Order: sequence, then structure tokens, then C-alpha cells
Amino acid sequence: MADHVLHVDLDQFIAAVEVLRDPSLRGRPVVVGGNGDPTERAVVATASYEAREFGVRSGMPLRTAFKKLPDAVFLPADHTLYESASADVMAVLRSFPVVVEVLGWDEAFVGASVDDPVALARSLQEAVLRRTGLHCSVGIGDNKLRAKIATEFGKPAGVFTLTRDNWVEVMGHRPTSALWGVGAKTERKLAEMGLVTVTDLATAPVGDLAARFGPRMGPYFHDLGRGAGDTTVSATPWVVKSRSHEKTFQQDLVSLDDIRREVVALAHQVAADVEAEGRPVVRVGVKVRFVPFFTKVRLMKLPEPTSSASDLADAALVVLDRFDHGRAVRLLGVRAEFSSENVEPNSSPSTYQ
Repeated sequence: MADHVLHVDLDQFIAAVEVLRDPSLRGRPVVVGGNGDPTERAVVATASYEAREFGVRSGMPLRTAFKKLPDAVFLPADHTLYESASADVMAVLRSFPVVVEVLGWDEAFVGASVDDPVALARSLQEAVLRRTGLHCSVGIGDNKLRAKIATEFGKPAGVFTLTRDNWVEVMGHRPTSALWGVGAKTERKLAEMGLVTVTDLATAPVGDLAARFGPRMGPYFHDLGRGAGDTTVSATPWVVKSRSHEKTFQQDLVSLDDIRREVVALAHQVAADVEAEGRPVVRVGVKVRFVPFFTKVRLMKLPEPTSSASDLADAALVVLDRFDHGRAVRLLGVRAEFSSENVEPNSSPSTYQ
């Protein structure tokens, strides 16, 4: 018997759920985001594979997606529907003798002790498809990092194995951005050090990396290059760490009074969620997207934990004052972060969008 980590990733999850709701969408380019109106300011939540062939990607402004593909079907996001579909998939995974660690709506780690992890992966795929109508890809690894990366090689609806044995062969020549946790900014910083490939990073002196990225992140990036990672899959339910609301404005906000009024309104929406959560807030954050598309986030630790709507609104205004308000604003967001003490697990992950 051998221990394995599997990463199950639902293919084009949101778009696939929309196709299940309306089978006439099958085979057509589908773009989901905002209110489904591509003339409004909003971003793409997901795009079907047919839409991706034309360059439409998650996070892209809907207006840009419309310019690339005006014949696509644009749909509003339906979070309740996606949460329900996700719960059904996770229930299927938990019906197997495995440990399931939920990462989000569309992905989870699965820990198992089996002789044939590929056979298990195929069984998981077949069960998910049979009981939910959704396809998934599965990455198999000897740790979470390798399993997560392996999934990308298995898409769509495939299985791929990435372990210590084939790490260098598969990943060594690839750019550092192919690693889970290395974004565009980090990739540029590594390139400035002459570290372009995964092998470059894996063989770089740890001291040089620590000098550039700090004593914690330097060794972390070095471990990423080697494919080292956590091997523990935990079934402990995911715990909501924050609640947030944000709003994109169809007309830019110029007046500081208007901006402050919208921040207070968002803070009260967040406070309603906080009250339902029944946990104290310890930090408040404000997100501002300036024109044309310049985003900044500021956070403040509260003097003492609170769930008061007025306290959260006051704190949000204090944080707002820390921004340079020389530009018009196209988006505002308010986030409340909970204390980690006295937490009751919640099995439904959510994201700050």
C-alpha cells in the first residue's frame, strides 16, 4: 500500500453547471460574469472551452470578452446554483474511502492509500460524471504541490501523474510561472536573478533567494522549484476567514462624499453577513479600483474585536482615508476578517471577489 495525493479539479465548472441547467448551450461559447450584460462593467467569472479558444479568460473585463467574441452567450453569475453543484460533487468524493480536503467550489485534494491511484482517479471521475453530470480532471502526486500541478496536464477530463520520479523531466525546462504559487511579478523578479526555468530555481543557492525574497519566502521558492510540498490531506471542514462585498460602478465615482457613502453601504452589507456568522471581526479592509484599472487594498487591525455595523463602517472610512484620492473610482470593496479563536467549521468555502 502507498499513500497518494490526488487533486480533483472540475472542468470549466461554472460554465458546465450552466450547460446542465440549459442543455441548448452545449458546444456554444459561454461567458459567465456580473449581471450577464457585456456592456456593463464586470469581469468574466469563467468561460467555456469554446470561448477560451477565442482568448476569453477569467478575470477579463466583460466588455473585452464581448469585443473578442460578440456571438458568445453571456450569463449572470448564480452563486447559489454553483454552491449546490459543488456540494453534490464533494458528497460524491466523500462516498469513497478517502480523505477529502475542499479547496473551493471546483477543486479538492483527496488523500488515499491504494495500490493503483490511477484506477482510483478513474473511479472518481466516473462517479462524479454519473451522479452530477460534471467532468473533472485528476492530478496524482506524492504531495499536494505535484498533484495540483499534475491536474493541468490532465485537462480536460484526464489523469496525469507527477512525482519525484518524473518532476525534472516534466517540469525542469518549464518557466517558473508553471509552479503553483509563482505569479507574473515573482517570475519577473526571479528572471532578474537569471532564474528562468524550474531547474534554475531548484538549483539556485538558497542564500541568494533568501537575500532577494526574505528568510521565509526565499527557501519557500527554492522548495517549489524542487517540487517539495505538504503531504497531509485534512478532512477538517474549511472555515470562512472573512466576509466581503464589493461593487463595480457603471459611472466612475469622482466625489469623495459619494465614495464614502458607498463604502458605508458596503460595510453595512458586510456587517449583516458578520452577524449571521456569529464571530467577531478583528481586521477591516477596503479595496479601491481606480480609473483606468489600478487596484489597491488597505487593511486595519481593530482596537478590539467587534460585530457592530457602525464600528465596521467607521473603520472602513478610516481605511479609506489612507488612499490617495487623486483618481476617479470604478470599484469599491469592504472586507471583514474574523478572529481565528472559537471558530466553528463551515463546509462551504467562499471567496473575496
